Amino acid sequence: MGLRPLPPGELPRKVVHIGSGLFALALRFLGPVGSAAMALFAVLFNFLILPRVGGKNLLREGESGRSIGILLYPISVFLLILVFWRHLEVAAAGWGLLAFGDGMASVVGLALGGERLPWNPKKSWAGTLAFVLFGGAAATAFVLWTAPGVYSVPFAAACCFVAALVAAALESQPQGLDDNLGVPMVASLFLLGLLLTQGRWADLLAGGFWTRAGIGFAINAAFAAAAYAARSVDRSGVIAGTLLGTAIYAFLDWRGFLLLVAFFVIGTACTKLGYQRKAAAKLAQEAGGRRGARHAFANAGVAAGCALFAAATPYPILFGLAFAGAFATAASDTAGSEIGQLLGRRTFKLTTLRPVPRGTEGAVSLEGTLAGILASLVIGGLGYWVGLYPAPGIAVVAVAAFVGTTFESLVGGALERSALLDNEALNFLNTLVGALVAASAALVGILGPVS
Repeated sequence: MGLRPLPPGELPRKVVHIGSGLFALALRFLGPVGSAAMALFAVLFNFLILPRVGGKNLLREGESGRSIGILLYPISVFLLILVFWRHLEVAAAGWGLLAFGDGMASVVGLALGGERLPWNPKKSWAGTLAFVLFGGAAATAFVLWTAPGVYSVPFAAACCFVAALVAAALESQPQGLDDNLGVPMVASLFLLGLLLTQGRWADLLAGGFWTRAGIGFAINAAFAAAAYAARSVDRSGVIAGTLLGTAIYAFLDWRGFLLLVAFFVIGTACTKLGYQRKAAAKLAQEAGGRRGARHAFANAGVAAGCALFAAATPYPILFGLAFAGAFATAASDTAGSEIGQLLGRRTFKLTTLRPVPRGTEGAVSLEGTLAGILASLVIGGLGYWVGLYPAPGIAVVAVAAFVGTTFESLVGGALERSALLDNEALNFLNTLVGALVAASAALVGILGPVS
């Protein structure tokens, strides 16, 4: 396979994109305040000065004025430093994923071409592999450099390459929104959780993990087969659901699995309820309400990560809340949407507070909101009942779900006509918001000790 010439101006753009990542080496010496100041200076430089000193040469064909990507790059770095100011090695790793992973993915993808991704013909397998290899290597180097002596080389490399794999999977999704912001932030959150597991894997794997994994696989495979027979999931949903369910059972045993089952039952029941009426009104889920792999990862991917961190970090209550918050948000969103479309009398958009037809993206109704709150209380109550967190956690999880679903309504309403994010991307984001809000209650001490 021969190399293909890069589009005009693409190589200089990528040299700047990748080369700027070397400034992440300075985080070790600058500290949180100095690092934030450096990133803020970069934002102002790219916005005010770069366009006047040759920055227009970095624009792609068809772009005029300022490139949003050139501006979002330093904004992403600035946000990474603000969020991970206590773990600058994570901010540096996220910067490495953004600079080296994303940059080399574009270069290799354009130069080699090759087979395209089944779910996104604009991306190639070669580019995605380059993201993992170069992004993982850069993230590893930056973690070890920024936090010397804190992590062993094999452990840091394993965590960083897994985070790079997650980042590459997110970057490969067919979304219209610029991935400079979302991909490094989400991957860095995941990386932080992985780094917190240092020194705990031996006890976890020796504590019945493989037995739980085997039991979980058998149970989830049976459930997935039954769901497929009931036309609730398609084949990709069977595979993804089995993998996610097995992981949740392996890390949180039957307690976590019970919340997964509750979410699935709530979601399936609400989707099937009045399906013919919703289908007649063109409001029903496609494919008869069958769910696929993207839907499974969008609704349960965050929860599966939280299950891992609840089992393998010193913070089981914090991540137990996040786990329940993610599933409560997903259940609340599904119940609110399906019941609102079926029974909602008056629907309006939160972004305008004006009445809109049922089924409008970002629309809410009283009936749907109440159904969503009830669903979140069921999930929150189950989490308390199985011992994931104390009783106040029920209210915390319900509030987190309300915040997550409200976030989705606002973003969905704002982006209704832009096609920047599809429904699965919005579902993933709202479960992430729900998990983060629930976890924040533990972080601020509302529930007492989080370990």
